[in-house]
Amino acid sequence: MRKRIVVIGGGAAGCMAAISAASCGGSVTLLEPNERLGKKLNITGKGRCNVTNDCPVEELLRHIPGNGRFLYGAMYRFTPQDAMAFFRDAGVPLKVERGNRVFPVSDRAFDISAALERQLRANGVCLLRDRAQSLIIEDGRVTAVTGQRQTYPAESVILATGGVSYPATGSTGDGYRIAAAAGHTVAAPRGSLVPLESDDNDCLRLQGLTLKNVAVSVSNGKGKTVYCDMGEMLFTHFGVSGPLILSASAHLRRWDGERYTLHIDLKPALDGQKLEERILRDIAAAPNRESGGLLAGLAPHSMAEVLCRRLGWTGREKLHSLRREQRKALIALLKDFTVSLTGPRPVEEAIVTAGGVCVGEVQPNTMASKLVQGLYFAGEILDVDGYTGGFNLQIAWATGHLAGVSAAQE
Repeated sequence: MRKRIVVIGGGAAGCMAAISAASCGGSVTLLEPNERLGKKLNITGKGRCNVTNDCPVEELLRHIPGNGRFLYGAMYRFTPQDAMAFFRDAGVPLKVERGNRVFPVSDRAFDISAALERQLRANGVCLLRDRAQSLIIEDGRVTAVTGQRQTYPAESVILATGGVSYPATGSTGDGYRIAAAAGHTVAAPRGSLVPLESDDNDCLRLQGLTLKNVAVSVSNGKGKTVYCDMGEMLFTHFGVSGPLILSASAHLRRWDGERYTLHIDLKPALDGQKLEERILRDIAAAPNRESGGLLAGLAPHSMAEVLCRRLGWTGREKLHSLRREQRKALIALLKDFTVSLTGPRPVEEAIVTAGGVCVGEVQPNTMASKLVQGLYFAGEILDVDGYTGGFNLQIAWATGHLAGVSAAQE
């Protein structure tokens, strides 16, 4: 008799868990309340789906600040290269872009979710549209899953319901409640890869402005740099967002009594001396030009007014009248435009949820619960999270694969 396995959640981790369990001989039922599988998967990477990151496992783990070492076994059993081979074998050509980010050649996330659906059918997984409500546990072992429509007997259950980010996609936090009812400790969910709020009115003045090819760093209250990188960011009515900011947010894990400062280098290709030479050339070329025009040439035009205000300039000063200390102040501002950060946006706006089922209560070599026999976990429901660049989906593939194989074979 084939082992009955119920997978709760039809996202990336749940689909991979179901496919892996079925390919190892399990009789698998996948419960998913949404009409479409992979609803959140289909919006990742701005609809392109950053499938994984084509890097060695040790480098991969360095990009997972949230309990990365717990994932050591899972990542070595299902590497980024294994994930790439899986999707290529499933009929999805892939390409590798900057930063080893892996995407479908088509730039369509739907190709990834469609490949998962094909593999589910090919492996005989029974997909049912139902929302799991609770687990039935007898003598320390899970024996069934109670859904809204019926009860599903099972020798093993894989909980892969995701976190609470993007609740419209079905990430409602149900899995946390089910896990807690089974006796597991659940770390309070919080946003990771999330926009950041600021009380600096200049963000509101600059809302909608995208800065490209800038260098940013974030310092804590003691002045220690906790993040730095180059790339793209944007100002919003509430603060800042964009790829650099989302990545930075994953490093900012302590907000109680802590304030962070964002430092933006608007001219990372020029050091102070070269920037001064550039400014002196501009002054020499048009000494009667007004200072506002100089600023508009050194930074995005919409920033000129804000730069003037911070410098204490009117914008009407003649360039030939600028004193050396004024030029130095301009250089300092261009190399270090600061924005105070007051906290993350709500977790519902995060790409990834940090927090979840505490990994100390989960076997890292099987993804099995240490508290309930026959119960396994996969994906974002676990208290693990990584940076942008395909690392979080790799967590889903690796933990889903390991949970599925373990549930079928143990």
